[in-house]
Amino acid sequence: MTAMTKDQTSDKPSLNGAKKLNLALQGGGSHGAFTWGVLDRLLSDDRIVLEGLSGTSAGAVNALVMASGLARGGRNEARLALEKFWMAVGEQQHTNMIRRNPIDVMFGRFGFDLSWSYHLFASFTHLVSPYQWNPLNINPLRDLIRQHIDFTAVRKFEDLKIFVSATSVETGRIRVFRREELSEDTLMASTALPLMFHAAEVEGLHYWDGGFVGNPALFPLFYECESQDIVIVQINPQKREAVPKSVFEIQDRMSEISFNASLASELRAVHFVNRLIQKGALDKDRYHQVLIHMIESENEMRKLGSATKMLIEPQFLRHLFELGRNAADTWIEAHLKSVGVESSIDLRARFL
Repeated sequence: MTAMTKDQTSDKPSLNGAKKLNLALQGGGSHGAFTWGVLDRLLSDDRIVLEGLSGTSAGAVNALVMASGLARGGRNEARLALEKFWMAVGEQQHTNMIRRNPIDVMFGRFGFDLSWSYHLFASFTHLVSPYQWNPLNINPLRDLIRQHIDFTAVRKFEDLKIFVSATSVETGRIRVFRREELSEDTLMASTALPLMFHAAEVEGLHYWDGGFVGNPALFPLFYECESQDIVIVQINPQKREAVPKSVFEIQDRMSEISFNASLASELRAVHFVNRLIQKGALDKDRYHQVLIHMIESENEMRKLGSATKMLIEPQFLRHLFELGRNAADTWIEAHLKSVGVESSIDLRARFL
C-alpha cells in the first residue's frame, strides 16, 4: 500500500496492510485542541484504521465530533467537523470574561499569571457554588455540541466502538457510556466540572467530569476491541520541573496529578499482566498483551499552565492544533511500525 501525503485523505482505506488501533483521548478543557491536531493527522493517513475510541471530557467531545463527521461523510468530513467545532469554540472568546493580560498578549505569552480576571474568577468559583452563581446551569458547550454532533448518526455508526467516561457523584465510581447510549446528556456528564457546572443527570443519577476516575478509561478498549494496540493522546503533563508555590499553582498541580492518577493506575496493571504473559504465568490462548503507545508533546504542554485550559482564543487553539499535528506526525514516522508488534513506550520507566 502506498502511503498518502499529510494533506491527502482516503475515505475508504483498505484493511490490507493497514494498522488497526484504538485511541484513548484525555480531557483537559481547551487543551483538547491538541487532540484535534492529532486526530486530523491520523485521519489523513490511510495506513491507520480506527477501531475503538475512549474519551473523557474534552477527549469525549473530540471523539464524538469526529465520529459524527465520519458517519456523515468519511474522513474528510470528520476533519472538517473537528475544525468547525474548534473554530466555533474560538468564536466564544468575545463572551469569555477570562482574558490574558495585555502585557502577555503583547509578548505572545499564553498564560494567566498576570490576568486579574482569571484570578478573580478562580477565587470566586472556590468560594461560591455553581448552584448559587449559575442557578440556571448555563453552559455554552451544550449549545456547541447540539450544533456540531449528530448523536443519532453516532449511535448508528457501527464502524467505531465508542466509550465515554463520567464519574458517579453518588458512588464515586466510573460510568462508561457505550456508543448506543450516547446523547447530549451523557456527553455533558463527562464534561461536568464540579466547581463550574451542576452535576449532570442521566436516568436519575448524577455525574461529574470523568477525569476523576478515568482520564481516559483504557479497560473498555482491551476488553471490547479486537486490536491490542492503544494509542493514548496525552495532554496533561506528568512532570513539572518547578515546585508550585502560589495557591493557584498548587491547585493546578493537584488537578494534574489527580487527573493523571487513574491512567497511571491502569497502565501499571497493564504492565503487570503483560509481564505475567511474557513469563508464561497466563495462558496465551486466553490472554494477549496490550500494546501501549503515546502521542504527546510533554515539553511544549509543560510550558502551559493548567489554567490555560480555560483559554479559548483562536490563536491559542491553532497553536495547540499545530502542536498536536506535529506530535502525531512524529509518532507515525517513528512508531507506526510498532503497531501490532510491540509497545512504543516503556511503561516501567514512565509509570512504575
